Amino acid sequence: MALAYTEISKNKFRSWLLVLIFLGFVAGVGFVLAEIESPGTGMNGIILASALALGWSWISYFFGDKMALASNHAKPIEKHENPELYRIVENLSITAGLPTPKIYIIQSPAVNAFATGRDPNHASVAVTTGILERLEKKELEGVLAHELSHIGNYDIRLLMMVTALFGVVMMIHRMWWYGGHGGRRQGGEGKGNGIFLIIGVLFLLFGPLFASLIKLAISRRRESLADASGALLTRYPEGLASALEKIAADPNELAASEGTAHLFFANPFKKGSVANLFSTHPPIEERIKALRGMDV
Repeated sequence: MALAYTEISKNKFRSWLLVLIFLGFVAGVGFVLAEIESPGTGMNGIILASALALGWSWISYFFGDKMALASNHAKPIEKHENPELYRIVENLSITAGLPTPKIYIIQSPAVNAFATGRDPNHASVAVTTGILERLEKKELEGVLAHELSHIGNYDIRLLMMVTALFGVVMMIHRMWWYGGHGGRRQGGEGKGNGIFLIIGVLFLLFGPLFASLIKLAISRRRESLADASGALLTRYPEGLASALEKIAADPNELAASEGTAHLFFANPFKKGSVANLFSTHPPIEERIKALRGMDV
């Protein structure tokens, strides 16, 4: 049986490797599309794509959490409004050595939660009314430990960066698609323009799919890491496993956007949804099996 520490170490390495691949993909797209539009300007394309990535990442870094909370209609609460929830979050934060994050409530019968922010000092945790009603204390502690692990592991920053890079890829894709499919104005002129045009067409056809696959791969790694970290924090992986079982049996679907679905504790879209084909979460059955096989 692998130790939780081993799983955490492996997932950190794989996650950052995937981010580097994503960054390389964005730069490569900029290079190819620039070469199609005007041969010999590939470096300008890399600079432009990188500038877009940095600019959108800056916006996401400072305002991504506010947009995520607002889009999911999360409302902040004070300690007197739900003292038990506050106590759980505060105690787990002390154990994890983290500042207590701001706490939000989402009015929804679905059983779910998410964490967001740019670092532990600027973090928030949002839970649904459904999760407060359906879960026992040990199960709720497991879920909140998972979310605090996202904060402590800086997943909240990493996932915002990945989301920003994904947004840049989609932005470039739409600009090039609606701008005339690129290269058309050049009429095939210029050395090497042909091969770049072929690559560009492949990007038009498969670029968003490839970017989506990278995004979901990173998100899945971070979810596995947060499960391991959360189990390590509570020293009771069964609480988290039991919570996942209840979520799997929950028929309620959360009215979340596809742009924030990866932030949630579990995929907010139920089976049968088209979005489920590219779920940013590992299958719940696999998560439960991994948790019950951990030696913490």
